[in-house]
Amino acid sequence: MKAVVYYGLRDARVSEFKEPELKDDSVKIAVSYCGICGTDIHKFNGKGGSRPVIPPVALGHEVSGIVEKVGKKVTRFKAGDRVTADPNWSCGSCYYCQRGLTHMCENSAGVVKGMAEYICPPEKNVYKVPDGYPLKYAALTEPLSCCLHGIDLAGIQTGDNIIIVGMGAMGAMMVELAKISGANHIIVVEPNISKKTRAFELGATMFIDPSCEDVNQTIKESDIKNIDKVIECVGLKQTMENALSYAGKCATVVLFGLGDPEHPVSFNQYEAFKKELVIKTSFVNPNVSQRALDLLVSGKVDAEKHIVHVMEMEDVPKELAEKTYFSKGKVLVKVSGKEK
Repeated sequence: MKAVVYYGLRDARVSEFKEPELKDDSVKIAVSYCGICGTDIHKFNGKGGSRPVIPPVALGHEVSGIVEKVGKKVTRFKAGDRVTADPNWSCGSCYYCQRGLTHMCENSAGVVKGMAEYICPPEKNVYKVPDGYPLKYAALTEPLSCCLHGIDLAGIQTGDNIIIVGMGAMGAMMVELAKISGANHIIVVEPNISKKTRAFELGATMFIDPSCEDVNQTIKESDIKNIDKVIECVGLKQTMENALSYAGKCATVVLFGLGDPEHPVSFNQYEAFKKELVIKTSFVNPNVSQRALDLLVSGKVDAEKHIVHVMEMEDVPKELAEKTYFSKGKVLVKVSGKEK
């Protein structure tokens, strides 16, 4: 089958790759669309993802597609069903799974390599997309589910004042989810001023360019009494450190962006102590895929507002290297492009 394959540092090519095996409990899916994720960029640059990366391996995990065949033990799906899939498999029986921490599974595995013509995830990882809902939009289920987990960790309460640092694809989804969650002030901190209009369309109430303004001073002058939640969606050392400095008293800070292991974060623990901060990180998307899909299908999250470009598989290696569209929002790869 044809796939976008990672062969090593900054080396990704469209080439022939072995089809995944259809096991008795698996669903063979002909991929329609696959999103480009920040972890794909990390892998391309030799930084790794949620799990160790052993090349050659097909990239991508944000998928939608059409069921082509099912394993002998599969009961919930049939050929022709329109579906999406969670790429993170857990065993269900280890120490962490038995305590409900499936994303910490000792035997976890990635079961979707989506920039390929076919994937064969286990049935339990597959979700049916309702008839009539575009598969192009359904490919946003996985990234939205990751954002939902981050929102859950933040614990936004109605009326909270929050800051979202960075408005790439994930930050933009966080803005919309924060609005749905009932946040009062939603402040986007983003140096790319061209994203300002879109931020307000998605629910932001304030947009601050940190390259031109002192974020804390601007907030103080706006008479916002306290920043209750901060969600960092960039993953750079500086933006994560800044996120901690933006937090108000008794605030929760979620470091959502995927950081560089070679550049650990430093912070003033005494200042954090005085504010009694809660600092959390967010790892993958445990048990939220159906909620994410439901939000998309209901229209409460507007998929069209988040997709900035759809490209062919052959264009992916250049995009991984140059990030021409990725820096603006969610980029989809058209694998088959079929809707049914």
